[in-house]
Amino acid sequence: IQYIISIHIPIILTVLTPLALGWRYPAIFTPLHIIFLELIMGPTCSIIYENEPMEENTMQQRPRPFTTTFFNWKELSTSIFQGLMITLGTLGTYRYAIHHGADEATTRTMVFVSLITANIFLTLVNRSFFYSLLTVITYKNNMVPFIIAITTMVAAALISWPPFAVFFGFSTISSSALLFSITTGFVSVAWFEVVKLKIRYDHRN
Repeated sequence: IQYIISIHIPIILTVLTPLALGWRYPAIFTPLHIIFLELIMGPTCSIIYENEPMEENTMQQRPRPFTTTFFNWKELSTSIFQGLMITLGTLGTYRYAIHHGADEATTRTMVFVSLITANIFLTLVNRSFFYSLLTVITYKNNMVPFIIAITTMVAAALISWPPFAVFFGFSTISSSALLFSITTGFVSVAWFEVVKLKIRYDHRN
């Protein structure tokens, strides 16, 4: 559930912000792009997370009180903040592209790459809200590399194969623009590893 909230916030705000503020390319994402993003997020929730193994510290955690709701404020606020940080990444990519004179197709492609990258790393980072990314990637879940590989290949095909690129309004971007978009998407999620580091430190002390 936390993943769903975190990834939907940037999708909604990335669509609404350029439109509401009258930016140069207000329709940066169309319903077609939203449908594709939903098709990516569905398998992530239903396949990856449902096949996750139990964490080592699960039995050491106190059970939830009966008065506690399924989703408490701390978890909700974490998801919201993660979503807002990803939004900063996508909108920052948008403004970066505009600043460098990118056309609409290039801007859309860069924002899309940034969001897809953030989604991939959010999937990995949120596999645990305690252990580091380097630890969780060792968890045995064969669906993780499979879903990520499919997502990456399909996204690459949409951008690089002309019939798909034209249909979705994408364009081939330079290596520097691609690197910027991927880096921005990664950083917009990776900051949470610092939070988890503090959680582990507090737990040990």
